[in-house]
Amino acid sequence: MWGELIQEVRVAQTGVQILFGFLLTVVFTPVYRSLGDTDHTIYIVTVVMGACATGALIGPVSLHRLVSGRLVKPQAVQWASRLTFVGLVLLLGTMTAALLLVLRVATHDGFVPWLVGAVVLWYVLCWFALPLWTRRRYTSR
Repeated sequence: MWGELIQEVRVAQTGVQILFGFLLTVVFTPVYRSLGDTDHTIYIVTVVMGACATGALIGPVSLHRLVSGRLVKPQAVQWASRLTFVGLVLLLGTMTAALLLVLRVATHDGFVPWLVGAVVLWYVLCWFALPLWTRRRYTSR
């Protein structure tokens, strides 16, 4: 199970690190200074969630390195799995907030919250609902 978990983390890590790196550069652009208070707040929340998601998704690698050879693999897999799940939830929040910020800057239309809500629903369906349905439907009891 450890090998599968690390492969899953590698995929999520890459995405969150690219997004987080991009977010860190936004504050140094001229457009950032012209954003309103609400958009500044959304940006700060997005960066903090991105930092937390990065930490949670890198956590399993550090955990593995620090406990390797200590005969605690079942516990390490359990904690790494929890960290990965928390990282995915934080990544969902980061991507939602980033999308909200980008769409608020790109357009000031009232449909932005609806569009963001639809994308969040899609993420929840792909990342959580479908896997949970599959687990329930195809797991033998």
